[in-house]
Amino acid sequence: MTPRRLIAAADRRLRGRVGARSRGAIERGFTLIELLVCLAILGFLASLALPMAEMTVQREKERELKRALWEIRDALDAYRAAREAGAVLGPGDRPPYPATLQDLTQEVVDARADRQGQTMRFLRRVPRDPFAEPGLPAEQTWGLRGYQSDADNPQPGPEVYDVYSKSTAVGLNGVPLKQW
Repeated sequence: MTPRRLIAAADRRLRGRVGARSRGAIERGFTLIELLVCLAILGFLASLALPMAEMTVQREKERELKRALWEIRDALDAYRAAREAGAVLGPGDRPPYPATLQDLTQEVVDARADRQGQTMRFLRRVPRDPFAEPGLPAEQTWGLRGYQSDADNPQPGPEVYDVYSKSTAVGLNGVPLKQW
């Protein structure tokens, strides 16, 4: 081969390598348009997921509300049963329910003869309404219904017959939380 041909062949090989390198670098990267399309897709998916996350938080708060209502109502029923059994003493002319929710957390001496010296407690602590303002004490987060009060228009009385949420929100089932 002549020197001219050797130089031309080497030149072609060299150009081929440089071109291959530069073409490979371009093929490995992303264009601005590809990145914008990816961001748009991610934004759309995030906008779909946000309402589902809010609904999950609402559903969990509703579960907490149901548990708290069951816990308080069970304690009220246990207090009434203890009063009727003579374990908790109180005025005979009043309904057998506690005067406040805090009474359910106080230790009470069992008044029955066969259990002298034993104590009982109906709640460890008053659970809070998850829909209430965070700064309020747990006892103040609940609406109280007295024994003589109507279920459709609950009013407080000298005793706590039932509790309800003070929240004006409506549950996912369409029922206002006050009616739970």
